[in-house]
Amino acid sequence: MLESAVTCLAEHGWSGSTVTVVAEHAGVSRGAAQHHFPTREDLFTAAVEYVAEERSRALRELPAPAGTRAVVEALVALYTGPLFRAALHLWVAASNEPQLGPRVTDLEARMGRETHRMAVDLLGVDERRPGVRETVQGLLDMARGLGLANLLTDDSARRERVVAQWARLLEDSLRD
Repeated sequence: MLESAVTCLAEHGWSGSTVTVVAEHAGVSRGAAQHHFPTREDLFTAAVEYVAEERSRALRELPAPAGTRAVVEALVALYTGPLFRAALHLWVAASNEPQLGPRVTDLEARMGRETHRMAVDLLGVDERRPGVRETVQGLLDMARGLGLANLLTDDSARRERVVAQWARLLEDSLRD
């Protein structure tokens, strides 16, 4: 169900992703879907939690500390795939849906902290050093921006050059 919810959200957006659409995609009845997820908000909040866990799992699979280029590539991959696209649709919906907003805001704050912590671990850097925390956060913000740019067009050629440059910049600034 959760994979279907993510797929539907990524393909159809919030307005096109109803419990019925997700249930059909998953091959279950609407009643079965609502038994597990009584409301649309419950279903899609669980789907975003699933997205968060999948993103975290991808990061945990990298060796720590991984090479800088591998870490940058992995973080950018988190924000350029269908999981990010689904999460983005949910963020937009949460900005207009009062019952969804606080749930998504809390989840994204928790996910952001975890992603930041994992990036620090993977890069093998010490956040007590001045500027390190901000540099890592800049990397995450850059990765998110590349994900947004990728929504409308295939931005892979430019993205590859940006990833290479960011890896070089991080090597220079974090390894001093």
